[in-house]
Amino acid sequence: MNVKQFIKKHRDDWKQLEQLVAAMHKRKKNVTGANIDQFYRLYQKAAQNLSYSQTYFPKEEVTFYLNGLVSKSHNVLYKDQMSSMNQVRHFFTATFIRLLWEQWKFVVAALVLFTIGAAGSYISVLQDTQNMYAILPPEIAYGVDPDSLGSSDGGSWDSSVMSASIMTNNIQVAILAFAGGVTFGLLTVYVLIYNGIVIGALAALFWTHGKSYEFWAYIVPHGMIELTAIFIAGGAGLLMGYKLFVPGHFSRGYQLKVNAKRSVQLLLGTVPLFVIAGIIEGFITPAPIPLEAKYIVAFATVLGLICYFIIGKRLFLREL
Repeated sequence: MNVKQFIKKHRDDWKQLEQLVAAMHKRKKNVTGANIDQFYRLYQKAAQNLSYSQTYFPKEEVTFYLNGLVSKSHNVLYKDQMSSMNQVRHFFTATFIRLLWEQWKFVVAALVLFTIGAAGSYISVLQDTQNMYAILPPEIAYGVDPDSLGSSDGGSWDSSVMSASIMTNNIQVAILAFAGGVTFGLLTVYVLIYNGIVIGALAALFWTHGKSYEFWAYIVPHGMIELTAIFIAGGAGLLMGYKLFVPGHFSRGYQLKVNAKRSVQLLLGTVPLFVIAGIIEGFITPAPIPLEAKYIVAFATVLGLICYFIIGKRLFLREL
């Protein structure tokens, strides 16, 4: 049996299970004992289908779809009494991490696109620093003075303004990168490359002034988390765009419905990352502390992200 035959054979049962999950999740009064029996039967069958799909079609879209369907059914069956706070905790400790691990290729693709833009602008500005005025937004190109960075006569203020400008730009990029998925991912590709261009051009500018060490000390404490959030948001946009461009055995309307929901969940998962990055930027980035301390903060944020992803993966695997 090939994947197309597999989907055709079981698709009606999956749709019935989706409808029952929605009805039971909303606690509709018209859910009867017969509905519950049917739900349990379809849930068991979907779990068997998932096992079969993981064995014979591990990289197909249907496997990810069944994984989500079985997970939602499991939550209705065993965790229907979760409070709102528990639902929030469950989302950030399991659901978000599960989606992230399932779609990691799109997150990596976002990182690659960003890197391409950064490398290109870095080389361009190294060759001629005047290129920065054609590359960077005016508020950054004309508002950054590398020679005053970290100095006692206003360098801290300049670095704070520069960081705020970059953070605002990054949040806008994250939202656009996600929303760009509806353009078949073309807008997402553009904003990821362009944001990389901005960072690459700044890095080259400070390198030419011998301030590279200082520049990254003001960027990486909050930047590691911000960029991670951008790559996740960009991956969400690329996921949606790819599924619209290559719908596979499903219609584009169906792919938009399913993957838009996944993408929104991925975007929501980045909210705490931006909050943490904002706190670091407000209290650590402009603080008159040794540059080494700023790098230590950056290292701690990377270590925290790694631990969060690893622990989260163990939590959602425990639920399967």
